[in-house]
Amino acid sequence: MPHFVVEYSANLEDRLDFQPLFKSLHEYVVSTGHFPLGGVRSRAIKVDHYRVADGREDFALLNLNLKIGHGRSMELRKEVAERVFAILCEWLKPITDTSYVQISFELTELDPVLKFNKNNIHALFTNKE
Repeated sequence: MPHFVVEYSANLEDRLDFQPLFKSLHEYVVSTGHFPLGGVRSRAIKVDHYRVADGREDFALLNLNLKIGHGRSMELRKEVAERVFAILCEWLKPITDTSYVQISFELTELDPVLKFNKNNIHALFTNKE
């Protein structure tokens, strides 16, 4: 954890380069000291079927969901959410300056009992003596 999941309308496909966004998001969350590098992952999912507002073809949408494990304070979650949204909006600025885009973001804290995962990447980033 954390996981960044982006959903975006297909009409943005040729205008987005996600790697700079993912790099900025990963560097930020790790810099807080509250999220291990080995657990950070990001993905972008193009949405082919969508409708924005009155259905104009040039209207676009992008939603980012940040999923984090249970147990971090509301203060930290709020701080992280605000900074992640700022990073997202800055990255999208060249597009929002010239196009109509609905941007949304949500930080989701996962249930500690019903969330399962297995990750053998963590060991690569732990201090070895």
